[in-house]
Amino acid sequence: MPDLTTFDAVLFDLDGVLTPTAEVHMHAWQTMFQELFDAWEVSPPYAERDYFDYLDGKKRYDGVASLLRSRDIEIAWGSPDDPPTADTVCGIGNRKNDFFEAALRADGIAPYPGSLALVEQLVAAGTPVAVVSSSKNAEEVLRVAGIRDLFPVVMDGVIAERDHLASKPAPDVFVEAARMMGVDPARSAAVEDALSGVQSAVAGGFALVIGVDRGVGSEDLVAAGAHLVVDDLGVLVRPSDPSGTTEETSA
Repeated sequence: MPDLTTFDAVLFDLDGVLTPTAEVHMHAWQTMFQELFDAWEVSPPYAERDYFDYLDGKKRYDGVASLLRSRDIEIAWGSPDDPPTADTVCGIGNRKNDFFEAALRADGIAPYPGSLALVEQLVAAGTPVAVVSSSKNAEEVLRVAGIRDLFPVVMDGVIAERDHLASKPAPDVFVEAARMMGVDPARSAAVEDALSGVQSAVAGGFALVIGVDRGVGSEDLVAAGAHLVVDDLGVLVRPSDPSGTTEETSA
C-alpha cells in the first residue's frame, strides 16, 4: 500500500469516503424520485443503479437534470430559491435536500473509523488534507460528524456554485481545491468513491487516485481511472512500532 504521507497533500471526497452519508443521500434520492416518478407515471421506475450512474458525486441540480434526462424528461431549470414543491430542476433538488436534512437531524452521522484513523495519521505527520465535495451540506455533515477542525480547506457545492465551477466528472473542483491548498495535483493524492469523482481527480492530473468501493464496484472504479481500489481506508493506515512512532513503508 502507498504511504500517503509522502504526497504533498491528500484530498478526500466526503460522502461515502469520510462519512456514511452516501447512504443517507441514496435513501433521500430514492424516496424523493420514487414519489416523483409515481406521480408523473415515469417509466422505468427509479432503481438503485440510477444513484451511481446519474447522481453520485455530482452537484445536486446537475444530478437531477442528468437522471431526468435518462428518462427523456426536460423541465425548466428554475432557481436555487425555488420552493421544494416546484417542479423545476432546482425545486426537485431542494425537495431531495429536505429529505436528507431531516434524516441527518434525526440520526446524526459519524465518520468511518478507518477513514478517521487515516486522516488523523496524515494530520499528525503534517500532510495537508482537504475535503472536496459536491454537496452543499458538506460543512454541516463535517460539523455533525465532529471532524470539521481536521480540514483547513473544504471545497464544497456552495463554493462550486458561487464560483461557477463545473460538476464532477469535470476536474474543476479538485483542481480548485489544490489551488486553495497551494499544492500541485501532480504531487498529490485524491480519494473518491464515486465514478464521477474518480474521473474528476484523474482529469485533474492527480498523482494517485484511490477509489473506495462502497457499492459502485471495484471494476467500474478502475475503469473510471482509479489507480488503486480499497474497501476501507483503514488499510492505508501505517502501523506503529512499540515505541509509538510510525513504521516506514515503501510506496
